[in-house]
Amino acid sequence: MSSNRDRLIISDGIPFVIVPAVIALILFGFGYYLVAAIMLGIALFMAYFFRNPTRTTPLEATVVVSPADGRVTRVERVDPDDAQSPTVVSIFLSVFDVHINRAPIAGTIKDVTYTKGRFVIATRSDASLINEQNALTIEGERMTIVCKQIAGVLARRIVCWKNAGDKVQLGERFGLIKFSSRTDLILPPEVHVEVKIGDRVKGAATVIGRLRD
Repeated sequence: MSSNRDRLIISDGIPFVIVPAVIALILFGFGYYLVAAIMLGIALFMAYFFRNPTRTTPLEATVVVSPADGRVTRVERVDPDDAQSPTVVSIFLSVFDVHINRAPIAGTIKDVTYTKGRFVIATRSDASLINEQNALTIEGERMTIVCKQIAGVLARRIVCWKNAGDKVQLGERFGLIKFSSRTDLILPPEVHVEVKIGDRVKGAATVIGRLRD
């Protein structure tokens, strides 16, 4: 996975680019120009979808950064009646967003739990309960956070390159979800959330929250 760091296209996406590109060349050779152009367009879109941008991560030790690119669709306590309840922040990723997931804090991955499920639209409030998902529990020096990779209507493959016991740096790539999806953060009460519903966020770059003083 470390080789992905400097790739323009994430390695898991390369077959999705090469296959339609090769088909386009073959069709072009046989004179099927229109269909060849369509296949070439698919190859170019796949290269765009699986792009692997470099991000500048904040240096502060007390911040939680976004684990994904997308739009914030939910910010609420797990138990609205409990002021000490963890807060859930949901980020919806459209097919036009970068789909690489990044570590929201530095620490050790204490648990990775994959759960089979459905593929309902990722913006539904119950998607985090019924959809296919992969949950990572990351223990940092000052807080523990759960980060969930949640499949959506189009997503059919959740990829995670990390295992329990692995260490991650702040903003480090740990996986991706192929096509539209959602990423959830479950933040402890000592974290002050700094984003709101409707905000656009960037993985590893946008500050989602900070430890309270």
